[in-house]
Parts: sequence; C-alpha cells; structure tokens
Amino acid sequence: MAISSYRSYLFRDKDPIIDLVRTAVQDSGLNYTQLEWKSGVHKRTIYAWFHGETKRPQAATINAVLRGIGYRLAVVKGRIT
Repeated sequence: MAISSYRSYLFRDKDPIIDLVRTAVQDSGLNYTQLEWKSGVHKRTIYAWFHGETKRPQAATINAVLRGIGYRLAVVKGRIT
C-alpha cells in the first residue's frame, strides 16, 4: 500500500530539518563560534545550512550540532496527521 504523503528526498529549496535546527540553535543563544566548539562542526558548515548554501546536510553533522546544544536526533513512531 503506497503512502500518498511520502515525498522524495530531493528537496527543491532545502531540507526542512534545517529550520528545526536553526530554531533550536537560536533558542540556545550560542553564536557560530561557540556552537563549533561545543559540536565539533565547523562554523562555516553551520553558516552554509542557515544561509541556503547547503540544501541537504548530513544526518551525522545535524546530530553533532543538536548534541552540542543538548538535543538528540530521534525517529519516533507515531501517527501522521
């Protein structure tokens, strides 16, 4: 049975996770240098996500940034509405 709401990973604009990570980073209050130090991800990489230069960041890199600000990337089973 096909799921009609499924979308390809070929995002035209950018991966929606970038907006979620941007919000979490803004809420953390850290600047790019502090975030680089805490996550181990170069600040230029993070800048590229948030300014549209990177459309599909690597999951491991996203996870490193999220861990640096106290979050974790998870897959949660639930009902799609």
